[in-house]
Amino acid sequence: MVAGTSTALGWLLVLLFSAVAWYLSGQRRAGNKRGKLPPGPTPLPLVGNLFHLDPREMHRSLEKLSKTYGPVYTIHLGSLPCVVLCGYQAVKEALVDQGDDFSDRGAFPVFYRFTQGNGIAFSNGEKWKVLRRFALHTLKNFGMGRSSLEPRIQEEAQCLAQEFQGKKGVPFNPIDLVCRAVSNVICVLVFGKRYDYEDADFLLLLDHFNENFRIMSSRWGELYNIFPRLMDFVPGPHHRIFHNFEKLRQFITEHVRRHQKHLDRNNPQDYIDHFLLRMEQEKQDPQSYFHMDTLVMSTHNLFFGGTETTSTTLRYGFLILMKYPEVAARVQQEIDRVVGPGRPPCLADRKAMPYTDAVVYEIQRFISILPMGLPRAVIRDTPFRGFLLPKGTNVIPLLSSVLSDPTRFKDPASFNPANFLDKEDAFQGNDAFVPFAPGKRICLGASLARMEIFLFLTTILQQFTLQPLVPPAEIDLTPLCTGLGNVPRPYEFRVLPR
Repeated sequence: MVAGTSTALGWLLVLLFSAVAWYLSGQRRAGNKRGKLPPGPTPLPLVGNLFHLDPREMHRSLEKLSKTYGPVYTIHLGSLPCVVLCGYQAVKEALVDQGDDFSDRGAFPVFYRFTQGNGIAFSNGEKWKVLRRFALHTLKNFGMGRSSLEPRIQEEAQCLAQEFQGKKGVPFNPIDLVCRAVSNVICVLVFGKRYDYEDADFLLLLDHFNENFRIMSSRWGELYNIFPRLMDFVPGPHHRIFHNFEKLRQFITEHVRRHQKHLDRNNPQDYIDHFLLRMEQEKQDPQSYFHMDTLVMSTHNLFFGGTETTSTTLRYGFLILMKYPEVAARVQQEIDRVVGPGRPPCLADRKAMPYTDAVVYEIQRFISILPMGLPRAVIRDTPFRGFLLPKGTNVIPLLSSVLSDPTRFKDPASFNPANFLDKEDAFQGNDAFVPFAPGKRICLGASLARMEIFLFLTTILQQFTLQPLVPPAEIDLTPLCTGLGNVPRPYEFRVLPR
């Protein structure tokens, strides 16, 4: 009875504060009357469809609503209408078949307060196109997605293995070491250097990343995105996000200043150097997108994107392999047969390791690291499935529903590498494999992430057996929290040399 009263009081306070926010800030982005949005659950004034959603598992709530309203429907987050795309076919038709129409970034207040529309991930229009094209070109020149970067990843994977070896069978939580290893790869591309695993500034930076990803994936992060003006005045851990963002901005700004001081215009060493040269070239152009704020935000986007999702995927992967030791054993058999103990795994091995490749893909499918993707918006009034989405309409591409679409995967609720194997046990791709989001806004670092996940995972399994501290049946794979991302529960394990 007390718990029920507390819950009711909590919702009453949300409603009250929402009403106050309404009068203070006015109605947020009401739907364009020219449009015809898909039907959905009836929203309440001020709070929209808040009572239809569980902030702890927003994507599950949205998937459940699609069973009533179909694969394309409208949900109101506060007073903001959003069109939800559920399932492979709906997401493909929008983000791929009509990719240009759905290519803007939608409203994401928790990031916008920090970026102000700067950077690569959260800018729109010509600015986004220019910055993304520049980043792709620059990072490819430094080896991103190419074999020339492979030795750098292999070296970092060996550093991680040495750190694991140094634990000497004592239980430990892998989060810090995995984050350091993965982050060092993007650090080389962006900052032109790797960090020692004990560097105090580096460790503090990664702590900020981890904390932000966790809070943004909690109910606090979800509520901030629905009621940003209200939540600015509500006490809670969500305020740590912006404190951490500011620390990250200071860290990156300091690096930029060092680069400015030591810039060799004839021999740029990394992404920041190239950006600074472009700033010099266009300093007389008032329309240029290359300025200090954009550099800092773009660097943050690359650093955050290149660290958090890949390291979380690896940590989740270790947990899954301990849950299913027969899968880990079969991967190790394939590693032993193809690679052996005498050399590090390499990307060329993938073609001869179909089961391992299938496991890597299935880990990413099963965990659905960004279950709702990042919001999109239509760039113009857009006809779609008999409706008319007004320019600027927010769109939620429910990636979790694609990665668990029963028309595309066998028994999608279970972990099953056979989802990516044919009848002859050869690797088989699947168009519904979209952990990096499909279409124009596909993750800029997708090719790098694929390389890293394969090389880090195979290097560790080549050298170690992963031993859980509880029986495999007791390992809980449900996320600790889910929102922006699916965050695995903290765990410790032993790594035993093979």
